[in-house]
Amino acid sequence: MSKFGTQAGRALAAGALVLGLGACANPQADQALFAQQAFVGMPAETLLSCAGVPDRQANVDNLDYFTYSSERIVSRSVPSMGFSPYWHPWYGWRYSPGWGAWDDRTEIESRNCEATFTLKNGTVQQVVYNSSSAGPSARLDQCYQIVENCLALVPQQQLVR
Repeated sequence: MSKFGTQAGRALAAGALVLGLGACANPQADQALFAQQAFVGMPAETLLSCAGVPDRQANVDNLDYFTYSSERIVSRSVPSMGFSPYWHPWYGWRYSPGWGAWDDRTEIESRNCEATFTLKNGTVQQVVYNSSSAGPSARLDQCYQIVENCLALVPQQQLVR
């Protein structure tokens, strides 16, 4: 193996590790990932009682699909580079580059998640998330909104802390 291949492999592994750790830095994202395994075997009646009526429902080849959706708009203030005015005793008013609080801008981000529960014979077999939100933590954070009530029914010793 060439030296480049080894370095590239290490860089790729390090990048994957950073991304993986970044996704796990959010407890709600951790809980959403945990729910995908914890809900397997859950009866349909329990799912309906804690998650409510699905937004969409389908039946194909003796499998039921319950899809729940969650969406919200997040806005945050982001400072941008601007020019800060200052008074110089000899030159009068001047402007210097800097981070100016007066120059903040607002970023608006849409976060969404669809959680599809696959059921066979009235029991959850699989939970799949789909989202167009940016970043794994943002996606899973929004998916947590769907599974949060049902997580309260999972025995506490199984919950990820």
